[in-house]
Amino acid sequence: MSDTSYDLGSAGFSTRAIHAGQPFDPSTGAVVPPIYQSSTFVQDGIGGFRGGYEYARSANPTRDSLQELLAALEGGTAAFSFASGLAAEDALLRSVLTPGSRIVMGNDVYGGTHRLVNRVWTPWGVTLETAEMTDLDAVRAAVRPGETAVLWVETPSNPLMKISDIAALAEIGHAAGALVVVDNTFASPYLQQPLALGADVVVHSTTKYIGGHSDVVGGALVVADEALAEKIGFIQFGAGAVSAPMEAWLTVRGIKTLGVRVDRHSSNGLALAQALEAHPAIDRVYYPGLESHPGHALAARQMTAFGGMISVSLAAGPAAARRFAESTELFQLAESLGGVESLIGYPTEMTHASVRGTELEVPDTVVRLSVGIEDVADLLADVEQALDRSAS
Repeated sequence: MSDTSYDLGSAGFSTRAIHAGQPFDPSTGAVVPPIYQSSTFVQDGIGGFRGGYEYARSANPTRDSLQELLAALEGGTAAFSFASGLAAEDALLRSVLTPGSRIVMGNDVYGGTHRLVNRVWTPWGVTLETAEMTDLDAVRAAVRPGETAVLWVETPSNPLMKISDIAALAEIGHAAGALVVVDNTFASPYLQQPLALGADVVVHSTTKYIGGHSDVVGGALVVADEALAEKIGFIQFGAGAVSAPMEAWLTVRGIKTLGVRVDRHSSNGLALAQALEAHPAIDRVYYPGLESHPGHALAARQMTAFGGMISVSLAAGPAAARRFAESTELFQLAESLGGVESLIGYPTEMTHASVRGTELEVPDTVVRLSVGIEDVADLLADVEQALDRSAS
């Protein structure tokens, strides 16, 4: 029998992705742990829980496996898996906000995150303020010591790919007594480690790169502080928006190949961004891997590569942008991102429709591409033909 005492704490990222929280099944030797598709667990007498398991809302071995794995990948003390990314965000806010709390978030965050705070939390007495996160002086002005409870950062941002300085923002937030939260969905833990840069909480829509196959919806929180972990753990149990066993198992399955997938997403993304930047139909390319991107140098410091998300602005205007989004063939017109297949979307009427008319409104000339892991020559040809059709 192989030695099972290997120290994963000193292991590389992909080794942890394949092994952390995933010991072989001791009863059968199965390399892949089983799915514990059970809602309840037999007790050895009243209160005699086997392995601490009582009822699947409070704990489930498959969900525990995912949570241990996520904590290992992000370098956190604890992780929590939820039924969706927004459920994870809501659980975090329930853990730290009270009526009268203030939250400052970027003026280019995911529309669903803004909607959650603006439409659900502000009626309960929470004040929302947005700021330009790439302008540290603007953030200092927005964050009020003793009043701001949360500084919410998304980098790279969705969909305009702004790059924010996590370490500097963590210093600003902590000086004001605020909890610093980083949405790491676009980068994934393979490309960026916010906790190591000073953040308190990492948020993920695990639906995206972490799951990676467009077949599961989920969300996660990873934290550094044990006291905060205890609060979140109670909300996870008390409010109950947990991930189900099958979803947790599929997410673990996806994580095993996260490193190799994101390497391919990144190389394909850079090739497409360079081609699009040179195309006459494109007015601007939003991709931090390009030297022309204002956040390129910062992204190169705090990320290990630049990922597969690209947004472009069409020079001919909104009608051309719509035609482009509707003219691709390999790139499928759909919401979401981060799967192995390439997707394309028109944010102002799709992912960010809820923020039209606000400071977060996305220009109607912008199209977002989630670059998959197909052969890059085929993706380039698809984009070229779609741009030709959009110009007609």
